[in-house]
Amino acid sequence: MNQESRTFAGYLAARAMATLAYQMAGVAIGWQIYDITSSPLALGLVGLVQFVPSLLLALYVGHAADRYDRRSIVAIAQCMEAVALLSLAVFSLMHLIDRNSILLIVFLLGTARAFEYTTFQTLLPALVTQESLPAAIARNASVRQCAIIVGPVLGGFLYIIGPGAVYITGSCLFFLAAATLALLRIQRRPQTAREPASLASLFAGITYIRSQPVLLGAISLDLFAVLLGGATALLPVFARDILAVGPWGLGILRAAPAVGALSASLYLARNPLQRRVGKIMFAAVAGFGLATVVFALSTSIVLSCLALSVLGWTDMISVVIRASLVQLETPDEMRGRVSAVNAVFIGTSNEFGEFESGLTAAWFGVVPAALLGGIGTLTVVALWMYLFPQLRQREMLLHHSTIPKTSETA
Repeated sequence: MNQESRTFAGYLAARAMATLAYQMAGVAIGWQIYDITSSPLALGLVGLVQFVPSLLLALYVGHAADRYDRRSIVAIAQCMEAVALLSLAVFSLMHLIDRNSILLIVFLLGTARAFEYTTFQTLLPALVTQESLPAAIARNASVRQCAIIVGPVLGGFLYIIGPGAVYITGSCLFFLAAATLALLRIQRRPQTAREPASLASLFAGITYIRSQPVLLGAISLDLFAVLLGGATALLPVFARDILAVGPWGLGILRAAPAVGALSASLYLARNPLQRRVGKIMFAAVAGFGLATVVFALSTSIVLSCLALSVLGWTDMISVVIRASLVQLETPDEMRGRVSAVNAVFIGTSNEFGEFESGLTAAWFGVVPAALLGGIGTLTVVALWMYLFPQLRQREMLLHHSTIPKTSETA
């Protein structure tokens, strides 16, 4: 094994350990806060306190990643995440844990993750040659999806021992990931002058997206679909009160969407989308909504897992199309700013979507909230097909005539 292969293997190991730790912690935090409060709104607040730092720090994270040693940023962030989980373990073992302490520590966890998650992705191009990069990206995605599958299941079974066991294990994994990264040999990047991060740069990305109907339609469709159909935030309620399966069942339920997503990514890797990508995206988001409706009405863990797997499958198809369009429809000089806006939208749909789900569940009940979310997603699909005919009629991902060749729009 040559030096490049060893370095890339170390990167994958660190990525796997960090993802395992985060997914395990997600199961324990969700089950524990619902066990303490019996409140769906508390589950929503977990998503909200993770969303706030990612939104507030979006500009500075990109600024830091372009100016400082990226490996150090990721390693320090992972150590902070390890300390956060260790704090949850200590509070749990000393029986001092309550809703507010969980939310405070999760806020700190979300702050560290804002730096770790974004910067981690920027390390990969420095580890392999340009020729090896596409294959490296595919392997990285597969490793991450496998960790997303294993992590919740492992966390659910460890929770049988107690939440402290999950948090301590996750803390150790974060420390190991940081140590692994610290040992990687990464060539230092040359120092270059870059435009300072500012609100103006973010608004430039927003302005560009608004000028491109295909991009605006794809990003906003994914945003509102996941925002409304975020039933996965309510999994602790379904696991305990509806399916009566305990924390181990919660782990299986949380892993189910990743199983579907992994199978979809493997399928798309061998069968790239060639035609009718606009219609396929709308069909995928509609499938996401239908799967949410089935999950909301299910009282069987088998049917619930199948629905969640379909949900993950359809979501992955939508994500691949959206991500491809963002890269292909954006000129290189705008790509960073557009990606920053896209990242904020993704955070909004995921973490803020958890808050929206918890809030509606507190108002209407967990099953009606999930059901309304699925129906809302289907409504958005129908409305967006009317509002964005350019996206509906899009035939191929690569559409040369729509790619601007100058930087005038910046």
